[in-house]
Amino acid sequence: MTSSLPARSRAVAEALAAAGVPGGIRLLPDSARTAAEAAAALGCEVGAIANSLVFLCGGAPLLVMTSGAHRVDTVHLAGRLGTGPIERATAAQVREATGQAIGGVAPTGHPARLRTVVDTALQQYEVLWAAAGHPHTVVPMTYEELLRVTAGTPSAVTPG
Repeated sequence: MTSSLPARSRAVAEALAAAGVPGGIRLLPDSARTAAEAAAALGCEVGAIANSLVFLCGGAPLLVMTSGAHRVDTVHLAGRLGTGPIERATAAQVREATGQAIGGVAPTGHPARLRTVVDTALQQYEVLWAAAGHPHTVVPMTYEELLRVTAGTPSAVTPG
């Protein structure tokens, strides 16, 4: 079944299987580049979409898995992590760090493990949906599986 997936999604499927995450990757007929598009296609709340955003922190990539219901407050997150400034990565930097294009960045399946923060707001949802390496692919998982597959640090990414 994975042979019908785009190449980047097949790499994600392999990484998910290696991590013991059972959710199968779904190929959507339309793009799910935004949380709103993904939520509409899946019939779920936008907050249950686990957006994969890549930032630069001290010159190194930082993957932030955040709820589609809000934006990452980089000043707040830098304070929580005790780091210097956190800045949004360019499209070229995202592809270099993840091997995937913006709009399809998965929580796993990258050329090398990325330092990752997982938004604690996601834990309120029974099922999360994350991109799976391509703008037309998504994968369901639990909050605990997301933490495990990313080896992420749980943190609030917005104040309050």
